[in-house]
Amino acid sequence: MTSSSLPIVSLSETTERLPRWLKKQVPLGGGNQFTASLIEELKLETVCESAKCPNRMECWSQKTATFMILGNVCTRPCGFCSVPKGKTEELELDEPDRVAEAAHRLGLKHVVITSVTRDDLPDGGAEHFYRSVLAVRARTGAVVEVLTPDFIGKPGALERVVEAAPEVFNHNTETVPRLYREVRGRKSDYRWTLELLRRVKELNPQIKTKTGLMLGLGETREELFDTLADLVEAGCDFLTLGQYLRPTPHHMPVVRYLPPEEFDELGAAARQLGFSQVASGPFVRSSYHAREMAEAV
Repeated sequence: MTSSSLPIVSLSETTERLPRWLKKQVPLGGGNQFTASLIEELKLETVCESAKCPNRMECWSQKTATFMILGNVCTRPCGFCSVPKGKTEELELDEPDRVAEAAHRLGLKHVVITSVTRDDLPDGGAEHFYRSVLAVRARTGAVVEVLTPDFIGKPGALERVVEAAPEVFNHNTETVPRLYREVRGRKSDYRWTLELLRRVKELNPQIKTKTGLMLGLGETREELFDTLADLVEAGCDFLTLGQYLRPTPHHMPVVRYLPPEEFDELGAAARQLGFSQVASGPFVRSSYHAREMAEAV
């Protein structure tokens, strides 16, 4: 399969403005304000805000959000991410209940819970994930999807999260092995990412595993397909592919903007490789339309 017939936009061609397909209209309606007010009232963090997600207005207008637990300060200096780095915050023991209350008041049937990476905690925050999953399930009865850090060097942490039996376990691969340390930092390990996804399946085969990659960081097509093959071999069920967008001039630059047609082609190829569900497009993010992906199985 080749992409020679697809238009290619290089960074030098888009210095002044983004390609036309990366322009979004801001949705109107009261749902946006309702969601924002609720998040503020319950003193919760969302990855929608912290990671400067381009879909925030769309999702919030539909009264949905991705909750971010364990504070708003990360211990990993990833080159792509706008979540603050520095001195971490104390755990808030009532946070799982506040997440559950927000999910209830938003009327969510599919709840996504993610977090910053907390290398400073003995269990990496696994117990907090466990309690959050149980609290949301007890309050709402919703399907719960977790998007976790890698828990490297935290014995028993992965097992504790799996014990809560989230319906979907997501851990992002983010990029191809050659770019792993540059994109994700020196503490990250591509082999451990694969092992984590494989281990979830071993612990509980009923849980759907999910991962996502950002494209446009300089990966080659061959590297991408090798990575997708590794993920299928690790038993990964769901895949998201999206365009990397530089949050600030201090973050990693975009090497290439992929057009929508190429995302469509890559999504079709990923399905042929063995992923049961694939979301592929310039604005696709880890939890974008997560409910629709899970329900399609």
